[in-house]
Amino acid sequence: MAFNLKSIFGGSQHDGKERRGDERIKLPDDATILIVDDSRTAIAVLKKTLAPTGYSIISAADGEEGIEMAKQHQPDLILMDVIMPGLNGFQATRILRKEPQTQKIPIIIISGNEQATEKFWGLRVGANGFLPKPVARGELFHLLREHLSKAEVL
Repeated sequence: MAFNLKSIFGGSQHDGKERRGDERIKLPDDATILIVDDSRTAIAVLKKTLAPTGYSIISAADGEEGIEMAKQHQPDLILMDVIMPGLNGFQATRILRKEPQTQKIPIIIISGNEQATEKFWGLRVGANGFLPKPVARGELFHLLREHLSKAEVL
């Protein structure tokens, strides 16, 4: 099977509608999204996808680094892969939820395993949302809009 960027990101539709008509997410200029993923390709694709939003995008290659970066940078949202060396995404999410300085940061789990148990455990350890791979671009922006607008109100 040949490598294809669509294996990481699906189409750009959300609930059968084009996202192009959706309102852009408006956040302060200093808004930051932390991507925690051991795949440099997945990070690059997410950065390219999110670049037009104007967000500051930072990344970490594993759970331990993701926790440290979350504490240091206090991002507005975290996109967390599940399968990584060292601490996996579930373990890192659980730790972030126990830390007073990171417990309120929205976390969206991204997983190549679309089973219901994967989503269940992600939400059980404290994630705010779940996206299966390949990530549907429209669904990504829908969750960003939902969780970042809540964070803006806090």
